[in-house]
Amino acid sequence: MIKKILAYETSTNICSVAFQNTDGMVFEKRVQGRSVHSDNLFLFTQQLMKEHDFKIEDLNAVLVSNGPGSYTGLRIAASAIKGIMFGKDVNLFACNTLASFAMATKSDSEAIHSIIDARRNHVYHQAFKLDDELEILSEAKVTELSNLEEQIESGYTLIGTGIDRISKKALEDVQVFDDSFISAKSLISLFQLENNTDFCIKTHPEELNSNYISSSQVNNTKA
Repeated sequence: MIKKILAYETSTNICSVAFQNTDGMVFEKRVQGRSVHSDNLFLFTQQLMKEHDFKIEDLNAVLVSNGPGSYTGLRIAASAIKGIMFGKDVNLFACNTLASFAMATKSDSEAIHSIIDARRNHVYHQAFKLDDELEILSEAKVTELSNLEEQIESGYTLIGTGIDRISKKALEDVQVFDDSFISAKSLISLFQLENNTDFCIKTHPEELNSNYISSSQVNNTKA
């Protein structure tokens, strides 16, 4: 049976809310810009509920992008989830943001590098390989841009934010997906993998602890 799923992506300056119905069709509301999460998260949820005639309690699962990512965006999503799911008996899953980015590429390259721009000359980074399942090639961590560039090889795939800070030479013969591909729809794709428990952890709204990019993580990073 195809599940009804509502998904939230707020880890960057993109606010995306997606809904999958029992026919497997996925619908999205999305906006990009500064301070867009607080104004649009509830609005997009209400619009999807009205347009597709469902209630929160009708859902089989709610997915939330759990970082790493923007403190503001992730904090707003965590707060919103608590309100949206209050008193509702619906399963909540906190999902790996960088893994969902990798799903958006649908790439069969030897390595998919998912990144989120961090402070100074750093990015949050994790590498994957996508076949029938999503394989983790490296752990998520803050890394310097120069170190990331050394890991990118011809034929590899790169997705995320901060790509414009990477040298043109490092991007030669690399398949690039910019932030226009970041979407809550990818969280739904991630959740539907057979090995989804590697990336989506069942939790409770009151226990939702997002993985923020902290200044200490960046400051303590060495080349």
